[in-house]
Amino acid sequence: MKQKDLALIVVIAFISAIFAFFVSNKLFVTPEDRQQKVEVVDPIAAEMNQPDERYFNQDSINPTQNSQIGSNTNQNPFDGSN
Repeated sequence: MKQKDLALIVVIAFISAIFAFFVSNKLFVTPEDRQQKVEVVDPIAAEMNQPDERYFNQDSINPTQNSQIGSNTNQNPFDGSN
């Protein structure tokens, strides 16, 4: 290698390093810019409020009980012989 070639490589490397430095500052986010505002969530309390008496009372319908519509005496409802 000639002396001129070595000097040219050093100058090109220096210029490309400066260019890469400025480009990386524009592309990558700094830690100060990464800060973001978030909503604060209220803590969950251990006590529970009583449910509304209009809907949960002794006279309410219990949806977990079986209800039968009409009379069905067929003991094998999926048997195709009937």
